[in-house]
Amino acid sequence: MAGFIGSHLAEGVLADGHRVIGVDNFLTGARENIAPFRGNKNFEFVEHNISEEIEIPGAVDYVLHFASPASPVDYLLLPIQTLKVGALGTHHTLGLAKAKGATFLIASTSEVYGDPLVHPQKEDYWGNVNPVGPRGVYDEAKRFAEALTMAYQRVHNVNTKIARIFNTYGPRMRLNDGRAIPNFITQALKQEPLTVFGTGKQTRSFCYIDDLVLGIRKLLISGFRQPVNLGNPSEMTLLDLAKKILELTKSKSTLVYKPLPQDDPRQRCPDISLAKKELDWEPRARLEEGLRHTIAYFKKKMGLAIKGGLV
Repeated sequence: MAGFIGSHLAEGVLADGHRVIGVDNFLTGARENIAPFRGNKNFEFVEHNISEEIEIPGAVDYVLHFASPASPVDYLLLPIQTLKVGALGTHHTLGLAKAKGATFLIASTSEVYGDPLVHPQKEDYWGNVNPVGPRGVYDEAKRFAEALTMAYQRVHNVNTKIARIFNTYGPRMRLNDGRAIPNFITQALKQEPLTVFGTGKQTRSFCYIDDLVLGIRKLLISGFRQPVNLGNPSEMTLLDLAKKILELTKSKSTLVYKPLPQDDPRQRCPDISLAKKELDWEPRARLEEGLRHTIAYFKKKMGLAIKGGLV
């Protein structure tokens, strides 16, 4: 829960006066993300690798499993850990939910659709995934996690939720995260060339973190028990994204083109009709507004890093 999305989610839940027990082993999470919660009497933290069994004393109402490397840079560097947390981590957290009679939510991903042949992607699309390619460690870990989640729902009647999260951005992303928005912002602020893979014509959609957290919380308390896409259906090319970030940062950086990574999706955009219908949810933040907040955060982080001699 010390990662990007998990820390924002915990922040909102704590602000509403609820008790939160956070679990993380800091493989990709950051201690600074949870530092503001340390003085909150409703916050407890357990440093633990969820790929190993865990016991939590007392009552638990909700179990949310967000543990996994989520950036291609991370899961290509940590392929076995990614597979283990998708399989063993999901098994252990589902077991905890079953034992406690708790509602369970798994943070799945748009990557379950692979390089999609259907556009935009709806929840009934089964995907186009290369199981033995380098990205398969993440794609298949999440697909297995979904299958195991549904098995616990059918066999043990655990109240389960599956959030298929599309590209999300905002403050607390790591400077070296490796995904498009952190890469472009970091490079632009350093006045370095922005790395565009392929022609840059491949498309993505970007959801601001505040919108995503609201969607997750609505799903968590809903009566819906099938996978739901959570993301922004406003689609753009990565080339246009790079140009927008150059404009907002007033950077003099140029663009440099590199070969497209293997199995990189050509299109990625959610159909959120189901989320609108079942959760009464859709994203509200405009891209430019969200990018301004994110750029401000990155400027502050980079300033601290430079002062500390880290960059």
